[in-house]
Amino acid sequence: MKLDVSTAQWRKSSHSSGQGELCVEVAPLPTVIAIRDSKHPNGHVHAFPRAAFRALTQSLRSPHPTP
Repeated sequence: MKLDVSTAQWRKSSHSSGQGELCVEVAPLPTVIAIRDSKHPNGHVHAFPRAAFRALTQSLRSPHPTP
């Protein structure tokens, strides 16, 4: 099944560089969060269920213990 992202409202992280290097863009869709590489906007799009994306971002924000 191909994901229709034709009406997606893409946005970059506020932490991305001004020249668009090393950036991902996200777009909320009705049932998933879509993610793509900003350098290749017509390339592959990955989709995550909203709950999985929320768990991922919460994990990334959490302080991780130093080994």
